[in-house]
Amino acid sequence: MLLLVTDTSGKQGSVALARGDERNRNEVEVIEVAFLAGGMFSAQLVPQIAALLDKHDLGKADIDAFIVVSGPGSFTGLRVGLAAIKALGEILKKPIVAVSLLEVLAIQSRLQGKVVALLDAGRGDAYFGAYEIGASVRVLQERLLSKDEFFSAASGSTVITADPAWAAVAREDGLSAIHVDRASAEGIARLGLRKLQAGETVSPEGLEANYMRRSDAEMFVKTSP
Repeated sequence: MLLLVTDTSGKQGSVALARGDERNRNEVEVIEVAFLAGGMFSAQLVPQIAALLDKHDLGKADIDAFIVVSGPGSFTGLRVGLAAIKALGEILKKPIVAVSLLEVLAIQSRLQGKVVALLDAGRGDAYFGAYEIGASVRVLQERLLSKDEFFSAASGSTVITADPAWAAVAREDGLSAIHVDRASAEGIARLGLRKLQAGETVSPEGLEANYMRRSDAEMFVKTSP
């Protein structure tokens, strides 16, 4: 099963081709990853997809499913990435799976039990996700928190984060914290394949970004007289 995996949630984006084993949800082979420069996702994403397919003698029709990071992260980056996948999904009539970057981080930790994943949201805030991990993963909550709210919500849990500064802050407050690498294309593909096999797909019109934070424009309109 050929998977097209995209992540445009951060300062740097990526697009990858991966092979998924239809009989084993944990068997994923990343064929190649191409990285996208920040601020240029709209110009690079579709050409990079075409270049990857051409390099491996594949066409758009060979794609069996789209795995896309739906958030949290950059407003502009997520809009660009999801718009491209919406269009491709609509044209090719192939399934789309949306995954949370926070959930990918939690699973990559390989921990069991209650796990908290955290990403820096800027402005002193954190993107926060709480999960119960066992034979399956149960999403307890995903939301934007202030630093003080984070300490309260993460109490008694192991914190998984790709941000060393947040890991240090958590440890200083007496929390157990593990610093991990940013979610990889393989991790995104693996979670996407699990969801695909469980039937957790979305239609092109139903694919929405999980920003967690309102845009500056929305907040300005809200507070303006």
